[in-house]
Amino acid sequence: MLLNIDEIAKLSGVSRTTVSRYLNGGYVGQEKKEKIKQVIEKTGYRPSSYAQTLRTNRTRQVGVILPKINSDSISEMVEGISSVLTKAGYFMLLANTANDENAELSYLDLFSRNKVDGIILIGTILTPAHKKAFEALSVPIVVAAQQAENTSCVYYDDYGAAKAVTELLLQKSKCPAYIGVREDDKAAGLERKRGFRAALSENGLIYRESYCTTASFNMQSGYERAEELFNHHKEIDALFCATDRIAAGAMLYLKQSGRRIPEDVKVAGVGDGKLCLLTTPTLTSAHLYYYECGSKSAEILLRHLSGDKIVQQIRLGFTVEKRQSTE
Repeated sequence: MLLNIDEIAKLSGVSRTTVSRYLNGGYVGQEKKEKIKQVIEKTGYRPSSYAQTLRTNRTRQVGVILPKINSDSISEMVEGISSVLTKAGYFMLLANTANDENAELSYLDLFSRNKVDGIILIGTILTPAHKKAFEALSVPIVVAAQQAENTSCVYYDDYGAAKAVTELLLQKSKCPAYIGVREDDKAAGLERKRGFRAALSENGLIYRESYCTTASFNMQSGYERAEELFNHHKEIDALFCATDRIAAGAMLYLKQSGRRIPEDVKVAGVGDGKLCLLTTPTLTSAHLYYYECGSKSAEILLRHLSGDKIVQQIRLGFTVEKRQSTE
């Protein structure tokens, strides 16, 4: 039924001002509140979102910028974001950049100009251009999965996770190798490599660049980089991979080359996604709390939307899930 506030007021037997206060969350006495509620439920009245936007300068929409959609970790983060925003009455507008840094910048500008209430960026590579774009935004922003300077963010202990997994490998191995990702990705690239190197140093092993290589975020690349490493260094007895997908590709190469896992080569990754239980043998991995990263990012954004302007930065912990690939 199409009604306006005046008609709701007439049917409820209250003033137009009282109905307006009710719709905007203001104080209304219990008796009048019940009358208005009954009329709204009976008529199916819904306030105009356009009118609400004009009145409150809020759209109840949050822009969420994703680096890719075919990822378990991203899906979990989005689920965490959605759980908090939906409960608070907000809608998500999703933008997939396909790992294009320029597309991220374009979406930041687009969302800001089209008046979303806030933005959550699931970050991969943060450049000086990103920092400049953050400073120019007219709405609050929270970065998820990367630490961002002078910007609210929720990120992982990538250094600690990589160090702990490498230390597990070194309990029974003395010739480890590493397959990482590009280091301008501070979290998955730089910090995980730093953790690997720190574990070697603390265990009295020398870091050798020839035992390290860089892959893309997929199984095929993991397979190819593992093949290159073992063609040059047949003595490798442990392999730490920056992601589970890279590790799964490396495991496929090892099996096809006749190497046994874990008897000949122990393998571990980071992420602890569903893939870890599907590999043969099952894959040891550092569990990162993706859902919590999303939900906490959304909680911080809501606090900013309520007027809290203090920059908040949260580093999440990890757990090492030991499985057959390192036993």
